[in-house]
Amino acid sequence: MSDAALSADALHGILGFLRAAESLKHSPRTSWTSTGLPETVAAHTWRLCLMALVLAPHFPGIDVGKLLRICLVHDLGEAIGGDISAVQQAGAPSKAEQERQDLQELVTPLPTGVREELVALWDEYEQAASPEARLAKGLDKLETILQHNQGLMPDDFDFRFNLQYGQRYTTDDPILRAIRTVLDAETEQRAREREMSSGEPA
Repeated sequence: MSDAALSADALHGILGFLRAAESLKHSPRTSWTSTGLPETVAAHTWRLCLMALVLAPHFPGIDVGKLLRICLVHDLGEAIGGDISAVQQAGAPSKAEQERQDLQELVTPLPTGVREELVALWDEYEQAASPEARLAKGLDKLETILQHNQGLMPDDFDFRFNLQYGQRYTTDDPILRAIRTVLDAETEQRAREREMSSGEPA
């Protein structure tokens, strides 16, 4: 049964938040789909959540509900500021700070308790402060690499960058390491194919 004590102001705020978050459906990431369409932040988040759900049975000590909440929240701030690629992040030391500010702006219309929960979940993710947050970070890196390998990427895309990308969060756990091994082999293959087609030394 629902809680009927939802005020008109609270409902208005929730709908306002959801309308603002809609921008994630058309906010591009530095990736493309298998049909050549630009990948969106929302599409990345959807498959990240799907990965978390189907892999959850292999992580019996993980709170799956919390894991999914963290996955849903981890890029919410990009509804305001957009995505910054991993390559660009090296020159953007304040990315996390800016993304947190954007998240706080986005969740402003929400009721206080919900607003505080979403920011707390984002902080937990950013700091990798729990097993769920650390797993979410690992899966986030793996989903990104999976999409790069699957997508129709531009000619100047650096596949070899991904061979080091996210190692910190994807090599300690045996399940994540097994996935990483498969994806790294795919990445190496795509890099070699790209180098051969461009005439670069393999």
